Amino acid sequence: MTIKEQITQELEKLPEPLLQEILDFVQFLQAKHQQIGISANNQPDRPLVAEHTLTGSTAQDLLEFVGSWSGSDIRECLQLVHSSRMPLEF
Repeated sequence: MTIKEQITQELEKLPEPLLQEILDFVQFLQAKHQQIGISANNQPDRPLVAEHTLTGSTAQDLLEFVGSWSGSDIRECLQLVHSSRMPLEF
């Protein structure tokens, strides 16, 4: 089974809210790869680190500041974030 088939199979099992998160992530990856210019051999055409200037506060503007995770403890970090955030009060 190809990776694409595996992804499709897993997507079929997900509820709509998770599908929206998946779509957001896929769009982020596409924007990131367009911005850094991934070449035909899946290698960046230029360095991943670039100079940036803050141009606004929209999600699209902030995407240029996002890097890739290089650690092996992302699950622990996410758990720390979830356990330490404050509940919203309106």
